[in-house]
Amino acid sequence: MDLTAVEGLADLIAAETEAQRKMALEQSTGSLLEIYRRWRNELIRIRAMIEADFDFSDEEDVPGSVVQSIWTNVSALRDEIGRHLEDARAGEIIRSGYRVAIVGAPNAGKSSLLNALTKRDVAIVSDEAGTTRDVLEVRLDLNGYSVILFDTAGIREGAGAVEEEGIRRAKATAASADLVLELREPGAEKQLVDIEPDRHLLVASKSDLGNGGAAYGYDCEVSVRTDHGLDALINLLAVRVSSSTASTSPLLPNRQRHREYLQRCLYALDEALIYLETPLEMRAELLRNAGDMIGRLTGAIDTEDLLDVIFSEFCIGK
Repeated sequence: MDLTAVEGLADLIAAETEAQRKMALEQSTGSLLEIYRRWRNELIRIRAMIEADFDFSDEEDVPGSVVQSIWTNVSALRDEIGRHLEDARAGEIIRSGYRVAIVGAPNAGKSSLLNALTKRDVAIVSDEAGTTRDVLEVRLDLNGYSVILFDTAGIREGAGAVEEEGIRRAKATAASADLVLELREPGAEKQLVDIEPDRHLLVASKSDLGNGGAAYGYDCEVSVRTDHGLDALINLLAVRVSSSTASTSPLLPNRQRHREYLQRCLYALDEALIYLETPLEMRAELLRNAGDMIGRLTGAIDTEDLLDVIFSEFCIGK
């Protein structure tokens, strides 16, 4: 087993949702290895063409035109790796969970909503403002995907030192979340967090009090007391999760390690393609760096592979 397959096996053992199980199973059987091995072999073949031109240019079997034609292959490979890297965020969400921060003013109904969504008493609910001081984290299986709900401290002005720290953590959680559910109770109009529209859902809480949330541009309105709107909110969450994990391929890079090495590989290929006036020796070195990054993904780096390709492709010394 290569390094990616071992990681897949570990994820399969730890899988809690169907989406995690499917992705981990694909990876543990070596599917990612096949992709990365094919890319690395292509880079080795391309480098072999260049090295053969360097070292064996006097051989009749090594035409100089080969070196010029390989850059089309490098460009195609760069585009394929780029498309694969675009799916990295989707893979990380499936593996680690879709992060949803519940924010709002004190007593907006955040903890009550968390308890209703998880169907258990996770958070303390009280009429006293500032009950929640720290960030409370709960995992939820939503249509086979892992969703992490964060109950945060109520955001308001003039809080004490301890509550102020809770508010700071609430804002930090919202800033790093994949989605922010902002709860507002009747009469509240001020937006408490500065979040991009595509990461923001405005939820009218306590709809049983007749706040008319839909009329004021809310995405949905809920009442924990009557369960009104909870199914609609869950459906909205499911749509957001599904769109965030949408991909044309079942094989996704799903770890920070994968993303870092793929980005470094892509950077080296871009450098080799963009700087056409750079000496060929330096561009060949960039291709070597790109191949090494792919090799680090699978845990396989072998300098002898290059010579094997050179002597198998050309009749050198015969």
